[in-house]
Amino acid sequence: MIGRLRGLLAVKGADRVVLDVAGVGYEVAVTPRSLAELPAVGEEAVLHTHLHVREDVLQLYGFASEDERGLFRLLVAVSGVGPKLALAILATLRPDELRRAVLTDDASALTAVPGIGNRSAQKLMLELRPKLELPDVELASSGSVAGEVRQALEGLGYQVAEIHQAMREVPGDLSLEETLRLCLQELGKRRRAR
Repeated sequence: MIGRLRGLLAVKGADRVVLDVAGVGYEVAVTPRSLAELPAVGEEAVLHTHLHVREDVLQLYGFASEDERGLFRLLVAVSGVGPKLALAILATLRPDELRRAVLTDDASALTAVPGIGNRSAQKLMLELRPKLELPDVELASSGSVAGEVRQALEGLGYQVAEIHQAMREVPGDLSLEETLRLCLQELGKRRRAR
């Protein structure tokens, strides 16, 4: 298996790159986050990779961190989740956000991913929970606050995607009231900017 590549970045596309390793160009599918973390074309880059094998194709998937690659491998092991959906999940949720959503049964965080509905989110959380290395209790308490804030904002008519973006801007260690207040301020700024 090809687990890591280091070489010159030859091509940088919208969802894939070509990494030149000792004269061989490896085409690697990447998430937008990993793509943003890569250097400019012509510079040296390192990708942690997963080689996905099907009977008709061999496809390399690349990640900026080993943690992301590990989560990708857990996701593709879940029935009904293929590499494209696993990439979409990692493009929408950072590893810590995915763990927090699974730990706190926050299905609305997963439904922000294109292609995942409420039922799929519940199934995904159920299958991932025993496999994930879940963080300590401090994360659990902040995650439950995040879930309550999400529900409150949805009740006020905000869309899941805009709630998710606003919550990324707010520290995770605040009280429920403070988190809700800061999220509302962030959502107000975004709406005024339109």
